[in-house]
Amino acid sequence: MKALLEHIVTRLSPYYPQQEAEELAYWIIEETTGMNRFTVRTRRDAPVIPNLDDILDQLCRYVPVQYIFGHTQWLGLDLQVTPATLIPRPETAELVEKISHQENCQLSTVNCQLPFRVLDVGTGSGCIALALKQRHPDWQIIGIDISAEAIAVAQANARRNNLDVTFLQADLFAETINYPYGFSRSEELSTINYQLSTFNLLVSNPPYVRPSERATMTPNTLLHEPQQALFVPEDDPLIFYRRIAELRLAPELWLEINEHLGEEMLQLMQQLDYEAECLNDMYGKQRFIHATHR
Repeated sequence: MKALLEHIVTRLSPYYPQQEAEELAYWIIEETTGMNRFTVRTRRDAPVIPNLDDILDQLCRYVPVQYIFGHTQWLGLDLQVTPATLIPRPETAELVEKISHQENCQLSTVNCQLPFRVLDVGTGSGCIALALKQRHPDWQIIGIDISAEAIAVAQANARRNNLDVTFLQADLFAETINYPYGFSRSEELSTINYQLSTFNLLVSNPPYVRPSERATMTPNTLLHEPQQALFVPEDDPLIFYRRIAELRLAPELWLEINEHLGEEMLQLMQQLDYEAECLNDMYGKQRFIHATHR
């Protein structure tokens, strides 16, 4: 087994840092053999992995390992991921945890009308919506995305994890959105004007990377993850946040943001009559906005 690990790490080392190459080696063996890490570390004989060369060739072209195997584990969920969706990040997991564990929230289910309704804008794989539903089964959650391919993945993930979340294709910049009124799957679809929609909380991890920041990104992301889910116009990087805030879809917003635009986000929220705070992620970077409409 040691020789197999060393072979994989040696092949990947020109393309990845040593620690990442080692993690990928364990990931490949665990995924293809079903062994846990303890078994991989203690077993002496190595299994035969018939498609190992193909897996390594893809990794050397910086194809994300999650795309190679078609899924990833994230916050207790087994999520399908494809090149139509971003791969869920640790920072986004922090956003879910902050929402779930916020204290003294004036919009908790205790203080507002039931059911508690949540809108996830730019849902992608559905990871945020599904993780919130898993933690709050009584919440009624809808996720929207402009990409039909992403919505198909999110719907598959809802079935995969046995979670009742509605996912629909919708354009944030359109005037209307089609969704089951009251979030009931048994009712007919109704066309609801964005301005008349009633949600208690809106969460979003929209595109926020400026083209000038490409040099700071990894080849895995630049070459293989969906560009429309990543990039915003250089001259208007807050375009999605402005639209979300202007629509007044919910009195409480939780947003993942560009770490370099925290002050600009606070100014935008203030201009649009929100009280907002900027929160750091685990790396000490300004990563989240929590805002309430005055």
